[in-house]
Amino acid sequence: MSIQTEPRWAVNQADLYQCLRTTVEQQWLSGGPECAINGLRLTRATEPSGTIRAIYQTSFCLVLQGSKCSAIGDTSIDYGVGECLVASVNVPVHSRITQASKSKPYVALSLAIDPAMVAEQLLGHPELAQSSSSRLALAKGKAPNEVLDPIMRLLALCRQPADQAVLEPLIRREICWRLLRSPMGAALQQAGLQDSETARIGQVTAWMRANYFRAFQVPELAAMASMSPASFYRHFKTITQMTPVQFQKQVRLQEARRLLLSEHEVAGVGYKVGYESPSQFSRDYRKLFGAPPGKDAAVMRSSVAIESGV
Repeated sequence: MSIQTEPRWAVNQADLYQCLRTTVEQQWLSGGPECAINGLRLTRATEPSGTIRAIYQTSFCLVLQGSKCSAIGDTSIDYGVGECLVASVNVPVHSRITQASKSKPYVALSLAIDPAMVAEQLLGHPELAQSSSSRLALAKGKAPNEVLDPIMRLLALCRQPADQAVLEPLIRREICWRLLRSPMGAALQQAGLQDSETARIGQVTAWMRANYFRAFQVPELAAMASMSPASFYRHFKTITQMTPVQFQKQVRLQEARRLLLSEHEVAGVGYKVGYESPSQFSRDYRKLFGAPPGKDAAVMRSSVAIESGV
């Protein structure tokens, strides 16, 4: 009697995709986009979406059904079933779900990846280093077959809280390892290489995201990245497709939109996110979201109230 020694992903890849789709849909329908695994987010949509604005952290997204388009600056990336998108730094992104229906919903998952874990694995295994011709913060590629099984096991931990503390760190390391060994590794490794331009810009964007309300000077940010102001500005724009001022404005306005869901005083929200002029806040907000903050907030609260009542 022979013993099956092939890895599970090599034996039934199609079945794993179907199992992943079913599991993600079931968990989304029962608990929504968030789950017990920190940094793991599930998505399901039954129709194409309008513009979705978010700040991607170092992470990867795997599409299980349907398709999506994500963009930073003027650069757009389309990705669909079996493809993943890797974000190497914290960056504001606008995206759209482009293919979804009631019979075939858009189904996807995303998982945050700790740059320190990437750095640790690269330090222990320098042979993983791959050359990369692109320093753009987003990169897409075919999802490596080997990553499907550990993702399935990670999802299973949402229903196995007693095992989570021990197994979750191991599975996260395996997922990171599998991605680094795949063609997507060249993009992901930029987050962990301490001296790479991407990693240094990533440290600055993480600081800017946490301190979005503060004023700054480019030389101050350049010093954080150990670069000259000119070099910092050039690398920042290449990687994020926006200037530091544009980056800060996007982060401020997205945080303002989140605050407006629970706060009704528009000017107060503007001051909280770092604006000194209510009129400037209102102009910038309308330019980004298509409506003044007060009106946009009312529509959002109405949508949340309707959705919560279903």
